[in-house]
Amino acid sequence: MFKFLLRSSDGIDPEMYSAGKVKNILIVRQHNQLGDMLCSVPLFAAIRKKYPEAHITLVASPINYEILFSDINPFIDKVITYRKAPLKNLVDFYKELRDHNYQIGIVPSTVSLSRTSHLINYFSGAKVRVGVKSIDGKKNEMEYLLNVKSDFEWDKNKLHQTERNLDVGRQIGCSISEKEKNEVMIHLSEDEKNFADEFVKANFPDKSKLIFGFHPGAGKVPNRWDKDKFIELIKLFNNKFDCYFMITSGSIDGEITEYVKSGLVKSGIACTVLDNTPIRKLSAVIKKLALYITNDTGTLHVAGGVDANVISLFGPTHGYEWAPTGENKFFIQSPTQDINDITVESVFRKADEFLKSEYFATESEGTF
Repeated sequence: MFKFLLRSSDGIDPEMYSAGKVKNILIVRQHNQLGDMLCSVPLFAAIRKKYPEAHITLVASPINYEILFSDINPFIDKVITYRKAPLKNLVDFYKELRDHNYQIGIVPSTVSLSRTSHLINYFSGAKVRVGVKSIDGKKNEMEYLLNVKSDFEWDKNKLHQTERNLDVGRQIGCSISEKEKNEVMIHLSEDEKNFADEFVKANFPDKSKLIFGFHPGAGKVPNRWDKDKFIELIKLFNNKFDCYFMITSGSIDGEITEYVKSGLVKSGIACTVLDNTPIRKLSAVIKKLALYITNDTGTLHVAGGVDANVISLFGPTHGYEWAPTGENKFFIQSPTQDINDITVESVFRKADEFLKSEYFATESEGTF
């Protein structure tokens, strides 16, 4: 009975989401990781473009709060963090949602089909509820809570995550041009830029040397290229270039980072570790590197967000879906689903090609 009543609202009048009638919009992205959230930002830009006067609220997880509620994203007016425990937090959360009188609620389900996200969206009271009916034949079991929805074939068409997010918004006429999409990036503050300048000055004093960065860790084990391969790769760089090396490391990467650093020290190669640094300050340092080589993990998307020079490594996940795009961004996909089937030589060859390119010669002049 409950599902039947909700389905009766399908075929909603487009006039209900015309620009002049919408004052409050909710976007629910509470369950995703950092990379998923950053790939959503062009969607936020498209929503703001269509509804310039609307108040836009984002539901996010606490871990994604810092990177989004800042000048990276001028498209969101308010972020509400979703905390389901203790019970009082949950009660206060839903009370705050109901106070806004949302006309539109959007669930951009491009990674997983979250039951919780759809319930949040529905109980917000939004009259127009936008989302996904199915993804490549996989039905969204919560689609009955939506009244603007479509069947999408994203994997079949090998679409990037940014395009998948934008597809959800296009259902209600929210879109941006390719130029506008490329302009959506992390805008660093002067404090963050100064942090990077001081870090580089203190750790890499010779301005004539290039700085290469590496991230050998990752939250998901199948996304981690073998740490010995990182050591061998850095040795190749050391043999060819008079350069500096930096390793970035998060809270879960300590053991891997220490292994790589120790292996390099045994070979007489010095490296600096940038460890557990706030995301935005980390991104400011990555921006100053000649090249950043990383697994498919959060720092990859941060590097893409500041338009750094990047080579990313992919095993079971798809580079066409997740890798940052641009002339200075490359991904290497394992020929199998095993990331360790990527050879050290192939990564070094791609790096060497880029460092010899006209793009690098032009863009790096006076920068590195």
